[in-house]
Amino acid sequence: MKQYRLPVIMYQPSADTENKYMAEIPLLSGCRAWGNTPDEAMENLRSVAAEFMRSFKEHGEHLPEEVERTAYELVGPRVSAEVTLYL
Repeated sequence: MKQYRLPVIMYQPSADTENKYMAEIPLLSGCRAWGNTPDEAMENLRSVAAEFMRSFKEHGEHLPEEVERTAYELVGPRVSAEVTLYL
């Protein structure tokens, strides 16, 4: 199983984003989702991105090379640790 670490751009609510937060993954053209909060937009984006990637695989397509470069092969039980700092 692979884990992908894809960069995300989060947009503030505006007329261009239907007055909602919009999150997108530039490496997956057209992969974007909206939400009333940044967390909701990210949660929705995770679902959309998973469907994008499943669709590629179900149709025998290769994921874009830029996406594959972000992949980590998961071996053994999943352990996740990440820290985000804002300075």
